[in-house]
Amino acid sequence: MPSKSKAKGSAWERSIAQHLTELYGEPFLRTPSSGAFVGGINRHRVLTQQQHKNRKGDVTAPDAWLHFNIEAKSYADFPFHQLVKGDDVRILDGWIEQLLFAAQPNDYNFIAMKFNRKGNYILTPKLKNLNLPKGIEYK
Repeated sequence: MPSKSKAKGSAWERSIAQHLTELYGEPFLRTPSSGAFVGGINRHRVLTQQQHKNRKGDVTAPDAWLHFNIEAKSYADFPFHQLVKGDDVRILDGWIEQLLFAAQPNDYNFIAMKFNRKGNYILTPKLKNLNLPKGIEYK
């Protein structure tokens, strides 16, 4: 039986996949056995290009979406005060490192974050033609 935190994270990943499926009308799936399959202590794993595409990130995109990489994080809390003050946020730095380790050139990289009683957020590298109504720049 998975831990509560693993079950919570898996539920968030499925929720993101379901939302993207409804939004784009194409099948997005929670990546089977997601959670650092090729990162962290598993950096030694060598995968073919197709295996890597099918295992990167927490949500697997449809075949036509070649450059999609998303990590999902569901936590009880987040140090927003550090972010607003412009301080380094170590947990966020770790998430970014995890995201970019799995990334390939030309990928669109996102972190979908959910915090208890605080809401849902998307983190993305600054993109030229992306004009967001609200946002905080980090590093």
